[in-house]
Amino acid sequence: MDDSDFFLSAMGDEVILLNFWLSPYGMRVRIALEEKGIKYENREEDFSNKSSLLFQMNPVHKKIPVLIHNSKPICESLIAVEYIDEVWNEQSPLLPSNPYQRAQARFWANYVDTVVYKHAMRFWTTEGEEREAAGQEFLECLKLLEEQLGDEPHFGGNNFGFVDVALVPLFCYFYTFNLYGNFISEAQYPKIISWARRCTQRESVSKSFPQEQMVKDYVSQKRNKG
Repeated sequence: MDDSDFFLSAMGDEVILLNFWLSPYGMRVRIALEEKGIKYENREEDFSNKSSLLFQMNPVHKKIPVLIHNSKPICESLIAVEYIDEVWNEQSPLLPSNPYQRAQARFWANYVDTVVYKHAMRFWTTEGEEREAAGQEFLECLKLLEEQLGDEPHFGGNNFGFVDVALVPLFCYFYTFNLYGNFISEAQYPKIISWARRCTQRESVSKSFPQEQMVKDYVSQKRNKG
């Protein structure tokens, strides 16, 4: 398949992503677009001076990411990922075709979104005992996710899928960039670490991750200001 065939489904479509380079939620949408081979424009938002387009496209929450497909906005990262999977369904399906398996994928992606990310955000934004408690709760989530992963290469079995897209941006910070030392021990979490390595070797994932030094510089600046 050559490039002209690969991008045939997106010809004539205008795809814009309103994003912030550090956002793990924005990374999800980028990964999905890259998996599908969709040409898109990534527009960076300045949180101190949000664009009028962002207010227009997401008037309820006024947050990124926002996927804009032919001038129509799709808000919330997992909704955007599912939309991408439905619209460009010929290439690299992210959700299973089996209804039960599809429901399970949605359940675990929601768990990642509402529970795992919550503890991660608390870990990043608090100090002292609260931060320690958030870290332990995050690690408890990893145990549960390891059980769900089992011996499969991905949460979608042999296929990189919806739950993988939902979870892998966190490992941009916790594992791939090693910002928190040996916080996630390979000895204790071998399956999730092997999963992370497989995911980060995918071009769609590596292209969507920000540059490691930029992240470390940003985090260092934030810590110094704090």
